[in-house]
Amino acid sequence: MSITLTVKPTLIDRVVPNSFAADVALVVGGAALTAIAAQLQFSVPGNPVPFTFQTLAVLLTGAALGSVRGLLSMALYVVAGFALPIYSGGAHGISQLLGATGGYLVGFVVAAAVVGRLAELQFSSHFVKMLISSVAGTAIIYAFGVSVLTFTAMKGSWALGVQYGLTPFLFWDALKALVAAGLVPGAWALVKKIKGN
Repeated sequence: MSITLTVKPTLIDRVVPNSFAADVALVVGGAALTAIAAQLQFSVPGNPVPFTFQTLAVLLTGAALGSVRGLLSMALYVVAGFALPIYSGGAHGISQLLGATGGYLVGFVVAAAVVGRLAELQFSSHFVKMLISSVAGTAIIYAFGVSVLTFTAMKGSWALGVQYGLTPFLFWDALKALVAAGLVPGAWALVKKIKGN
């Protein structure tokens, strides 16, 4: 008789039994969380990119679900938005992916995968490591978002792309990274206290 010890590295795996049905539910749940966060928004006059809570949802989804489920969750969000009004401000359609904010949508998918992979490497259970993970995820979103914004709405001007797609959001996204860095390790600590090591 042999005993196999399976180490489940992500937060959600400590509290949800492993099954295909659970994985599907978690992927859908992450997409739904992001869709809700997209509606919590405000805009600054003259700026084509609104302030939303989407980035926070992406960071939390990746950190909690891991790389594969995080990626699938954000991919589902992006694809569902082709037909459903779930993008920021109730926008929808494939034109959103091809427009000024489309790079941010692609960035969500990549960022969730990277943050999820870092979570699998135990980055999500410590404040400093989760902060590093959150900053990395946010930087990925900016890299895709500002690049597409620059070439679709700013006529190739990187200065304008940074001015409208990065600079106004730095403080706001730094706060979201700090929130994620506090929430996820806090949830880990609670789970460990309840379930033991």
